[in-house]
Amino acid sequence: MTELLFHTDSYLKELKTKVVAIEDDAVVLAKTIFYPGGGGQPADQGKFLWSGYVGRIQKVKKVGDQVMHWLSGPMPEVGQFVMCKIDWDRRYRLMRTHTAMHILCGVMWRDYGAQVTGGNMEPCTGRLDFELESMSADFAEKVGSLLNKEVEAARAIKVKILPREEALQIPDLIRTKINLLPEGIREVRTLEIVGLDLQADGGTHVANTQEVGPIRIVEHKSKGKINKRIRIAIDEESGALGAQREERV
Repeated sequence: MTELLFHTDSYLKELKTKVVAIEDDAVVLAKTIFYPGGGGQPADQGKFLWSGYVGRIQKVKKVGDQVMHWLSGPMPEVGQFVMCKIDWDRRYRLMRTHTAMHILCGVMWRDYGAQVTGGNMEPCTGRLDFELESMSADFAEKVGSLLNKEVEAARAIKVKILPREEALQIPDLIRTKINLLPEGIREVRTLEIVGLDLQADGGTHVANTQEVGPIRIVEHKSKGKINKRIRIAIDEESGALGAQREERV
C-alpha cells in the first residue's frame, strides 16, 4: 500500500523514499507526493533522481492500494532510494484551481441549491456543470462577485480523513448528482472551506482561499433544460503566499 502524503500535506515538493516494486514497467514507492489524478484534477508531473540518473514522470495512476509511476529513461531498482521532485509551479496552479472550483461549488450550493453534474480542470482554468434550470441576465456578474468575496474572506481550508460511516453522517457531503464514492472505500477524506463548503474530496488544495487570487467567470451557457455550465479562470501569477512557503522535505 502506497502512503499518500499529498492527502495530508499538499505543499510537499520533494521526498526521499524507497522503491518497493516494479510492476507493469511502473515504479511503486513506499510513499508518494505525486497526485495520481481523479475527481477532474490531472495527475502530477515531476521526476525521480538516484545515483546520477534522472527519470521523468510520464504517467501516474492509482491501481488498487498502489500508486504506479511510469518513467521515461532509466529505471531504479527495487530497494533503491530515490529523490522525488514535483513540478511545483504546475502543482500549485492546480491546487489554486481546485480550490477555486470548490469555492464555485460552495457558492452554487449555498445560494442556488445546485448539484454538480460534471467537471474537469487544467492549471488555472476549469469548468463545472450544475443541475440548474435557468440563469439570469446578470448571472455571471452576481456569481463572480460572490466567488471573489469568498477569496477575499481568507477562509481557512481544512482536511480530515474519517471512517466512512462517520463521514456519511455529514449532511450534503456528496455534492455531485451521482455518488462517486466507491463502496470499497473505508476512509473518506473531507475538504472544508470553513464557513462555506464541506464535501468529500481526494485532490490537492491551498490552505486559504486568499491564495487562489481573483476568479473570473469566462463562460456560462446552457447544456440542456436543467444543466448549466460555468467555466472559470484564475491568474497564473497570483497566489504568491503559497508559492513562497518554506519547502518541506
